[in-house]
Amino acid sequence: MKALVYHGPGKRSWEEKPRPAIQKPTDAVVRVERTTICGTDLHIMKGDVPAVTDGRILGHEGVGVVEEAGPAVSNFRKGDRVLISCITSCGRCEACKKGMYSHCADGGWILGHRIDGTQAEYVRIPYADTSLHAVPQGADEDALVMLSDILPTGFEVGVLNGKVKPGDTVAIVGGGPVGLAALLTAQFYSPAELILVDLDDNRLEVAKQLGATRLVNSGDGKAVAKVMALTGGKGVDVAIEAVGVPATFDVCQDVVAAGGHLANVGVHGKSVALKLEKLWIQNVTITTGLVDTYTTPMLLKIVTAGRLQPRKLITHEFKLEEVMKAYDTFGNAAKEKALKVILRGA
Repeated sequence: MKALVYHGPGKRSWEEKPRPAIQKPTDAVVRVERTTICGTDLHIMKGDVPAVTDGRILGHEGVGVVEEAGPAVSNFRKGDRVLISCITSCGRCEACKKGMYSHCADGGWILGHRIDGTQAEYVRIPYADTSLHAVPQGADEDALVMLSDILPTGFEVGVLNGKVKPGDTVAIVGGGPVGLAALLTAQFYSPAELILVDLDDNRLEVAKQLGATRLVNSGDGKAVAKVMALTGGKGVDVAIEAVGVPATFDVCQDVVAAGGHLANVGVHGKSVALKLEKLWIQNVTITTGLVDTYTTPMLLKIVTAGRLQPRKLITHEFKLEEVMKAYDTFGNAAKEKALKVILRGA
């Protein structure tokens, strides 16, 4: 089969790899029909995730068809259409019993990280019964790819960890796919203001279309002053960091109000300076996290019902064999006006 393979920072290739096979009775092999590229994949390409080693097939999102199911798999059989979760869960270990599937003793985020991932014609899914979701008949499968990772990530790690509630003023720093996913799902809780902060005017315009009530272009380095002006100097109840660089984390620290929440969603490859000397007296709660995907079944129902439309995040479509071009496009998001790309298998 063909796959997108990582060969160290800045090095990737579309090459022939052995087709995956069942290794354990709980495995399934899925033929990938749709996948995408995540911001985390770009962090990997920069060398920010050292656990990803030379020769790894990247990707942790997708929709496909079960080609083969191990003898212990009871929920799926050959021919079933499935949504692939970015998080692999055994469902039995101590972490899984707490709902912390990202810390599964034999799983977590392993696809495209510690085992081969979904940017390939086929992928092996460990613990298929608890790591795949059935695709409802007639569902928009392009939209469902957004449920593999970005929607539950923005919702769980941003909105839920940030304790967004009715009447809140929320600042989302970063208008990429995960930031926009947080924007979409924050609206479940009727915040009074949704401020979107980004460098890119195109992403700010998309954010406005998706429900942002205020837009702040941070290109002039004055994002903090602008947000504080919009809030009458009080700051925001919830600041969601959705980029993963020190500068955006600093913005969140500087705009969060007393008693507020700072929810870090971005993948950080470098240390940040925690302004504890300022925050300790403000009763600020700081949360971090890797998505657990415990909300995926609920989000799947909402998307299938048409009450949430993640298809709006898709800007580009490619054939799977055009993945190298897709990476170039996604990696130059501002120039290409790219949000999520869809890669279609044969």
